Amino acid sequence: MPKINFNHLSNLEISAIFSEDKKYRYRLTIVNKSCIKGDTLCIIMQNPSIANIEIADKSVQFLEKLVFEKKVRPFKKIQKMVIVNQFALVQTKDFSGTKKAIGVQNDIIIQESIEKADYVLIAWGKTNPYDERQEAIHNFLEDMDCKNIFATKKHPSRGTYQDFIISYSF
Repeated sequence: MPKINFNHLSNLEISAIFSEDKKYRYRLTIVNKSCIKGDTLCIIMQNPSIANIEIADKSVQFLEKLVFEKKVRPFKKIQKMVIVNQFALVQTKDFSGTKKAIGVQNDIIIQESIEKADYVLIAWGKTNPYDERQEAIHNFLEDMDCKNIFATKKHPSRGTYQDFIISYSF
C-alpha cells in the first residue's frame, strides 16, 4: 500500500531546522501569511515523522487545520505554530525513545521555542510511554513559568476537531 503524503495548507510559510544529516528535525515553524499580527503557539509532540517544508504529515496537517482553519479556542489569534518534539529523531515506525533519539540540539530548541511562545500545547498523546522525557519537558515549562499550557485528548494523528483541546496540569 503506498504511503499517503499530506500537503500543507495554502497560504502558509514553512521553515524547519534539521541536523546536517537530516536524521533529526528540531523545529518546524508554520506561519499563517494571511494573519498580519497574532500569537505564537508552541506544540510539543513525541517525535517527528516526514513533515518538512514541502510536505506535511497527518498530524501536522490536522494541527494546521485545527489552528488556522477551525480556529478553536483558545487558539483563535494564532499566527505562528512552532512544532518541537520530545525526541528529534525522524522515524515513522518502531520508534524507541532512547537518549540518542533526543538529538544534541533538541533541549535548547525546545526551551527557546517555549520561551518565545504565547501558548504551549502538549500534543504527545496519552499513550506516550516516555515518562523521563515528559518530566524534562515539564521542568522546562515550570522553569519558564508558563501559564497558557493546554493538552490534547489524543495524539493529533487520531484527533477530532471538537473538544480536542483540554486544560493541562502537571
